[in-house]
Amino acid sequence: MTEAELIAGCQKGESKAQKYMYERYASQMFGVCLRYLKNQMDAEEALLNGFMKVYQHIGRFEAKGSFEGWVRRIMVNEALSFLRKKEPLHLAVVDSTIQIAGSGGADHDLGEGELMDLVRALPAGYRAVFNLYAIEGYSHKEIADMLNITEGTSKSQLSKARAMLQRRLTGEEALAS
Repeated sequence: MTEAELIAGCQKGESKAQKYMYERYASQMFGVCLRYLKNQMDAEEALLNGFMKVYQHIGRFEAKGSFEGWVRRIMVNEALSFLRKKEPLHLAVVDSTIQIAGSGGADHDLGEGELMDLVRALPAGYRAVFNLYAIEGYSHKEIADMLNITEGTSKSQLSKARAMLQRRLTGEEALAS
């Protein structure tokens, strides 16, 4: 089925089209959810809730951008909503003096899984802002609106998240589970 056929089928409520759509996008969207949430069960729940919203609101897709981007935005919002319920987004860390590590010690190759473990180990607020900015490409204004924080807080949290990741990459800070 083409993407247009999938969308049309889902708009008609056809279960076959919904199944194909899920099979086409589930793996990638699970990865999106997993970047925001610490464990697989939470990511799976956010994914399923996100697909329910996709099916319920597919009539609102206006084909002005990519369908995958539209689905991704729903998944990000669902993961953030789930994150707000499970973990506080206080965006605070006890470390007030953060030194940015030099590029000297981080020259070893990291696998995708290892990198994702580092990102998932960030405090909830850092993780949300880092994912939204560095991976999803949202602006600080958009992030501020999504998380109900100021743009300055978004910028600060991104800086602190990057610094924490750099310290962990260079071995200056142990990974907290």
